[in-house]
Amino acid sequence: MAKKVKGLQAVDFFCGAGGMSCGFSQSGIEILAGIDIEPQFRETYLANHKNSKFINRDIIKYQPEELKKEIKISKFDDSLIFIGCSPCQYWSKINKAKHRSSYSNNLIYDFQRFIKYFMPGYVVVENVPGIVNSKNNHVLLSFLDFLTFHGYKYEYQIIRTDHYGVPQKRNRFVLIASRVTNAIVFPKPEVRNDMTVRAFIGPHNGFPILQDGHVDPANIMNNTSALSSLNKLRIKVTPKDGGDRMAWKDDPKLQIPAYEGKDHYYRSVYGRLWWDKPSTTITTRFIATSCGRFGHPEEDRGLSLKEGATLQTFPKNYQFKGGLVSIAKQIGNAVPPEMARRMANAIVSKNG
Repeated sequence: MAKKVKGLQAVDFFCGAGGMSCGFSQSGIEILAGIDIEPQFRETYLANHKNSKFINRDIIKYQPEELKKEIKISKFDDSLIFIGCSPCQYWSKINKAKHRSSYSNNLIYDFQRFIKYFMPGYVVVENVPGIVNSKNNHVLLSFLDFLTFHGYKYEYQIIRTDHYGVPQKRNRFVLIASRVTNAIVFPKPEVRNDMTVRAFIGPHNGFPILQDGHVDPANIMNNTSALSSLNKLRIKVTPKDGGDRMAWKDDPKLQIPAYEGKDHYYRSVYGRLWWDKPSTTITTRFIATSCGRFGHPEEDRGLSLKEGATLQTFPKNYQFKGGLVSIAKQIGNAVPPEMARRMANAIVSKNG
């Protein structure tokens, strides 16, 4: 456990299973509460953040006055940090139905209500890069205007997670804002050759050799998703260490009709991870080989829960509660804790 930084406290909005809370607590920041609309996150969150509250509320309906009573925080507290990692379906490049995700488009406005009421010393936002790149959405610009109007200085960047300690090929939007310092020092990227799948998982790192559909009665984190008979055949003929569905595209039994004649269409689906490259983005469906490049580099199966959590940089002792699908969703939805820790350090460095 990191030594507590005197005075610094945080409230984690849209906390999920606690990836941001984990990283910030590793930096010594006290986590007062996590807020999320999904009750399934409660057990996992409280198991790992025992001195924090889990507030199961919809932020659209939740009022700042209620939060003030619940955790007794004050307005204009220079040592208070608000973390806002709202669901990002609206700006996601893989989203195909904007109208279905417009709910997530408005959550920043609701997060903004809490900032306006409490005026915390710091604000941290994490999201997908599409929040910047969207030509038809002005939510971010409005939020930045709001921060400036209320005296916050800010810096934001689109970062590569493998430059911030996370072995994934993943880009994220991160913003750090403060009304108590003009000098926001954004954490510097660190280019390393060991941000690879091999450096984090595999038998050489203590991970057991498993079959698909493995059920470990002692530790659900070793569980893997069962493959259909066809998918078992597909992964067996997919070359190890980065192979993809091109290996069986001409096999009439294994080829998927939707992909016939479309060799470059979602080519990574059914693929294996490479040992010596970063993982693809760990999503909520990372346990399914049919949902991306989630095949184990060598074994004929998809990733286990523990492997997905490790590639997300959750500590080995982080406790996830629930079933296979629920835990996979918790892991895939989370902000990688190591990335969060480095963002938190940028704030800690100003309060040493």
